[in-house]
Amino acid sequence: MTKEATAMIEIKRRRIGKIPVLELTRTNEQDKALPLVVFYHGWTGRKENNLTQGYEFARQGVRVVMPDALYHGERADEKGTRAHEAEFWQIIMQSVKEFPQVVAFYRDAGLIQNDRIAVSGLSMGGITTCALLATYDWITTAGCFMGTPRAVEFLHYLLAHVPGMDQVPQKYVNAQVAALEKMDLSQHPERLAGRPVHFWHGLADETVPPQPTLDFIKQVQRTSAGKNVTVETTPDVGHEVPYEATVTIAKQVAASLTK
Repeated sequence: MTKEATAMIEIKRRRIGKIPVLELTRTNEQDKALPLVVFYHGWTGRKENNLTQGYEFARQGVRVVMPDALYHGERADEKGTRAHEAEFWQIIMQSVKEFPQVVAFYRDAGLIQNDRIAVSGLSMGGITTCALLATYDWITTAGCFMGTPRAVEFLHYLLAHVPGMDQVPQKYVNAQVAALEKMDLSQHPERLAGRPVHFWHGLADETVPPQPTLDFIKQVQRTSAGKNVTVETTPDVGHEVPYEATVTIAKQVAASLTK
């Protein structure tokens, strides 16, 4: 059997500043320099919800770090996560802001092998992944599960389709759009810069419709910046990630980290 097939995974809780994280590695590799994958959960989720994804990434011989986003998991307040629905985009932007702090913790400890760093996530975490790619050119590779690189377009989609979102003041919406434009990957596709980025989306997803993402991918694959973008889709699957898709993306991201 291969080392991957027989690997036992260790899970460690850490707090990096104010950010609670889970860290997953193969047994006896916690103190070893490894490629780093930072994985972000979805809206109303928490880091523990994505242990399946964390496990499959860690099996590939990388260190997986799974933070709680603002107002989620251990960072939830007495109002509950859903009370912060109008702050959806601020939560993503906070994760983008905090990302260098998470990386610096492991870099300073000498635990990142050859400065190989990946980001991944699902749903809100997939949107965060795309925003991170548009913001930090030192990210090596990424895996996006049912997220979208079209942040501004998706903001308007939510305003039109989520009950109550039409009550959000226009001044607030304008401020969010202005901030998001800076990290909207579809508006800055050149920032892909040839990096390997792997997407997965269910074709029956009504929460984050796949077509805008697929159109973006088709467009950028024709360019030098997007030549290493890949995509896999699954028919008749909605807003959930099949186990097989998790395994595929984990292997693709790990392979891109170790090239």
